[in-house]
Amino acid sequence: MESEDDFDMHDANESGEDDFYSGRDDDAGAIPTYDDSDADDADYEFIDNDSDDSVDYVSHSHQQNYTILSEVDIRQRQEDDITRISTVLSISKVEAGILLRYYSWNVSKVHDEWFADEEKVRRSVGLLEKPVVPFPDGEMICGICFETYPYDLLHAAACGHPFCNSCWSGYISTAISDGPGCLMLRCPDPSCVAAVGQDMINALASDEDREKYSRYFIRSYVEDNRKTKWCPAPGCDYAVDFIFGSGNYDVTCRCSYSFCWNCTEEAHRPVDCDTVARWILKNSAESENMNWILANSKPCPKCKRPIEKNHGCMHMTCTPPCRFEFCWLCLGAWSEHGEVTGGYYACNRYETAKKEGTFDEEEKRREMAKLSVEKYTHYYERWATNQSSRQKALADLQQMQSEHLEKLSETQCQPESQLKFITEAWLQIIECRRVLKWTYAYGYYLPENEHAKRHFFEYLQGEAESGLERLHQCAEKELQVYLNAEEQLKDFNEFRSKLAGLTSVTRNFFENLVRALENGLSDVNSRGACSRMGSSKSLGGGSSRGRSGKGKGSTPRSSGSNRNIDDSGH
Repeated sequence: MESEDDFDMHDANESGEDDFYSGRDDDAGAIPTYDDSDADDADYEFIDNDSDDSVDYVSHSHQQNYTILSEVDIRQRQEDDITRISTVLSISKVEAGILLRYYSWNVSKVHDEWFADEEKVRRSVGLLEKPVVPFPDGEMICGICFETYPYDLLHAAACGHPFCNSCWSGYISTAISDGPGCLMLRCPDPSCVAAVGQDMINALASDEDREKYSRYFIRSYVEDNRKTKWCPAPGCDYAVDFIFGSGNYDVTCRCSYSFCWNCTEEAHRPVDCDTVARWILKNSAESENMNWILANSKPCPKCKRPIEKNHGCMHMTCTPPCRFEFCWLCLGAWSEHGEVTGGYYACNRYETAKKEGTFDEEEKRREMAKLSVEKYTHYYERWATNQSSRQKALADLQQMQSEHLEKLSETQCQPESQLKFITEAWLQIIECRRVLKWTYAYGYYLPENEHAKRHFFEYLQGEAESGLERLHQCAEKELQVYLNAEEQLKDFNEFRSKLAGLTSVTRNFFENLVRALENGLSDVNSRGACSRMGSSKSLGGGSSRGRSGKGKGSTPRSSGSNRNIDDSGH
């Protein structure tokens, strides 16, 4: 692979090497690289969004392995399953619904169990093979209130135990009020296990109870089904039917909320679900508060209340009623201090103990806690910053779609269908902010002793930040010129090509970045990069670390040299 500074994207594609920008999947572990000059020097071609070759944004990432279901879709699927079971097993639809509900809407399991031992299934579910004949003419006693009623005011399940309509209504209403357990309702007779179907609910329950039962029945199709889950977004009524085996759990609902189907947290590739759970728990745990108190405060030597020192000299005075005066560094009584011990801003006793290594255990714990808090704060601040940037990008996209695109279409004499490249750019920014956010959780749990992987990860993270900033700058600042224009600008097509090209380059980079992190940065070892990643010069000097998680949080760009990594080095 060539390594000259003027090596451009087109030359890389024409060579036989693995090129990050090509977006090919033939090398899942391809090491991501990002070149400053690629986005500016490459001759991007005009993208016609109306052509048959145009690709929707979602299709860029992965083939969809799930189906979004509305309430109408859920009802239709539920009805189809009930009809299928009713036809195959030659039972009524009410009985088919009870059977499917018992086996968590698993059609194949119903077939297997039924044909293996029909009698056992009927006994377990409460479906009688020969229902009791209806009541004879005359009167009968209700088994609950023990009043005598004519037969037309009595009802019974398939078992034939008679109860008056009023008692049935109260029994059903109580069961529905208790929750979804009403879907497995049995005969009120304590000795009977006969199931109560939806036909009796519709005949005897009030309108309000019927509506509740119907909602429970619909929701059970999703909540009891192993392959289906509700979208966790607030107020969303869509469900997701997932196809196992793809290895990627990220799904995007029609409400635009992206989440992980496996753990139902927000989409978090390239971080696994266990890491996300640990990170969220850490963000909400009281342990971080205790770590902060331990790292930033010391107990009064007399009353033991924690004291925080935020400015001033080393002479500390505890609050009333204690009022004990002591040295902040060595915690000794201030009456024993003076010019001889270092004055107000130093403590010779402390420095001597530090040099001799006679720190007490509490001081060592305090130092360790301080380092832990500093590390956590560093990663959490950047995680939260990318989250807020993503939220702002979502708001900007909504404003763009609702206000700006129509005006831009008029001033630049372009149909809105030709402006899809702007929407795709903002969607890519939103997705990249999400990925970048979770790389900080990834970095926090990356073992400290794996120096080569940590250096390589910080390099990739810094390049990702810089590339995303270029795209964000173009989609936000450079686009503003055309939004403010009162007439058509001749270079609009050039801007279109630049923004579309930056979107493609950034998308390919982040896709390969995700694959690299999901593979555990295996290229660091497999490509012999371990011994070379320790050199800051090989990674573009200190600026690379400054852009990444271990620097000062800034994102400066270094020179436009291409820093591809191959088998022969950097």
